Amino acid sequence: MALDDPAAVVSVLNPTGGLVGGDRLTIDVTIGPAAHGCLTTPSATKVYRTAGAAAEQRVHIRLGAGAILEWVPDHTIPFAGSAFRQAIDCEAEDGATLILTDAFAAGRIARGEAWRFALLESAVTVRDRRGLILHDRFVLTAARAVQGLGFTEDHPYFGSFVVVADSGLDAFAAAAGRLLRETAGAVGGVGALPRRGAVVRCLARSAPALTALVEALWAVARRELLGLPALALRKA
Repeated sequence: MALDDPAAVVSVLNPTGGLVGGDRLTIDVTIGPAAHGCLTTPSATKVYRTAGAAAEQRVHIRLGAGAILEWVPDHTIPFAGSAFRQAIDCEAEDGATLILTDAFAAGRIARGEAWRFALLESAVTVRDRRGLILHDRFVLTAARAVQGLGFTEDHPYFGSFVVVADSGLDAFAAAAGRLLRETAGAVGGVGALPRRGAVVRCLARSAPALTALVEALWAVARRELLGLPALALRKA
């Protein structure tokens, strides 16, 4: 926990340095009533080439009444020939707040491996007692059409930023829209969910541009939804 911040900060580390075909990872997160957690990673997640089964990661999140979770891992890098499936499922009680990022590179861009993975799939689902708040899923098989108009448009970094809260959403959306217009090397859009939430889609031309935009969105979400300043995570 930072001395000047109420969140308990946990860095999730994979000691193998990356995911290989056939890996099955399960992460269970429970934030008790009125508790505040922030989960991150020390660096980007690497997914290595596989000749067999895909690597899979399943994340189960449970938020008690009035709980807060900030799920802010670094982006995922699928190597050429890799296959990765991810599912993030969140159950939120009344008054809970969720800040969540789900970001990716198209591969090891500097090595000329953009869009050379075999499979990249991710789904984010959020529910509360009233039912479904968000279900968002994509499946990519590295088709060249993904790079074209209406998809990533030659931006090899992409992600979603999701917020679920009971107040502050209009202010967040307005601030997020300004950030998307002002951040160099990145574009995107923000939209309201039918209830209790908003989603930002973003594309970036470089890893620094993606990181800068996600960190700025996170800072805005903390300010407008939690009344807290930005949390500076020290990473090697």
